Amino acid sequence: MNLNKQLIDKLIEITSYAAVACHKYIGKNDKVIADKAATDAMRKNLNKLDINGTVVIGEGELDKAPMLYIGEKLGTGNGPEIDIAVDPLEGTNFAAKNLPGALSVMSLSLKGNLFNAPETYMDKIAVGNDVPTDATDLDFSIEKNIKNIADAKNKDITKLTACLLDRPRHRKIIDKLKELKVNLKLISDGDVSGALLVTDKKHNIDIFLGIGGGPEGVLAACALDAFNCKFQGRFLFEKDEDKKRALQMGIEDLTKKYNLNDIVKGESIFCATGITSGDLVSGVKIINGKYVTQTFVTKKNSMVNVIKKEVPIT
Repeated sequence: MNLNKQLIDKLIEITSYAAVACHKYIGKNDKVIADKAATDAMRKNLNKLDINGTVVIGEGELDKAPMLYIGEKLGTGNGPEIDIAVDPLEGTNFAAKNLPGALSVMSLSLKGNLFNAPETYMDKIAVGNDVPTDATDLDFSIEKNIKNIADAKNKDITKLTACLLDRPRHRKIIDKLKELKVNLKLISDGDVSGALLVTDKKHNIDIFLGIGGGPEGVLAACALDAFNCKFQGRFLFEKDEDKKRALQMGIEDLTKKYNLNDIVKGESIFCATGITSGDLVSGVKIINGKYVTQTFVTKKNSMVNVIKKEVPIT
């Protein structure tokens, strides 16, 4: 099986059904049951695919089932070996509180092409393809990164906009950006979709930065790769058990900066179906007795699309 249109269509169905599965829990203030509904639907439909799939980016270890866990085998087993990255409900709080931006997200690639990331924090930076790759770096100061972006885009610093999670850990970054008079887009959750805002000028985001989940970093990198954007990440290991787990996963240099070509090798497919409407896609709607979903799809070296999908109510 190649990463072809037929497979893309199947993946769109899988994230669409996962989105629809948790639709009835939107606004019910129970993120656990919404996440479980999306996860169960995603697992059920992935297991129908003729692949020998392994989850390399998931929601924990075997003892955290029923979440889709790292190392879990998926598919019928009658097909090629595939790496799978999943986040059945990205933005659990968004869904629970009926806020914009909840997504059902998945990425898939041939075995060995997706980085097997530990479930720990990652320091990240992402910029669009209109910024030279050497203009930004995790080791540069905030001021240097911002000034380099402004120079590359021939824009005044006060016209730049930075997106990052609104967290206490980012207070120094936020204060520095304010000092530089950079515009801010602070998000409460969903750092996959936050990173993807650098892909299109219509979102008016010049840089995504800050500390978020490592698995989410890998998922975002899959989509950013299709746009020839820049992504850089470095894992943050605060606990000895995290360091031990990373070493077991084959990560020898715990301080390494990872670029896109370290995280995504070869082609990958990325699908993100809207659960609640956000910047990237619209949420699940019921029109003429059918669920209608919208999915953001990317594949390297091919057209990037937002696809609407009708899902019959069952």
